[in-house]
Amino acid sequence: MTDATHSQERVEQLLADYRRGREQLASVQRALLSIAETASSPDGLVSVTVGAHGELAKLIIADAAYRRYRAAELAGLITRLTAQAAAKAAERANQALLPALPPDTDPAALLAGRADLSPDEIGGTPPRPSRVDRSDRLDSVDDDESYEHTSWMQGTPKRGR
Repeated sequence: MTDATHSQERVEQLLADYRRGREQLASVQRALLSIAETASSPDGLVSVTVGAHGELAKLIIADAAYRRYRAAELAGLITRLTAQAAAKAAERANQALLPALPPDTDPAALLAGRADLSPDEIGGTPPRPSRVDRSDRLDSVDDDESYEHTSWMQGTPKRGR
């Protein structure tokens, strides 16, 4: 086999792999677009349907719901039902993504946009500022969160206050 023949076969293999990957991606995209999950109230008066990303696609409120629920109760019910349907839709989206992902990839993290970020990079709890020695303060404020006598330039207590 010549180098040219080998190179041509390699290019054809790469193109075939690329086409398979694109078809798999299209299949996953179709599966995600087809996701719709519905949650209904126990009395059947309210029903919500959401898409793969939890977006509200359909809301049905029977006329009797306006007589049965106060406005705040109805709003809370809609919110809870939407969250329930969104959780089911997210699970289906995770399952749709699994075949297209590398083995150790978390589909939920990928859908949330944080697949390759550590908790520190995402912006978890910010570090607390270091404490400043306040033994020379003239006032008697005990509030540990007060920085009124701290110089922002040096992080040390201001003198003469």
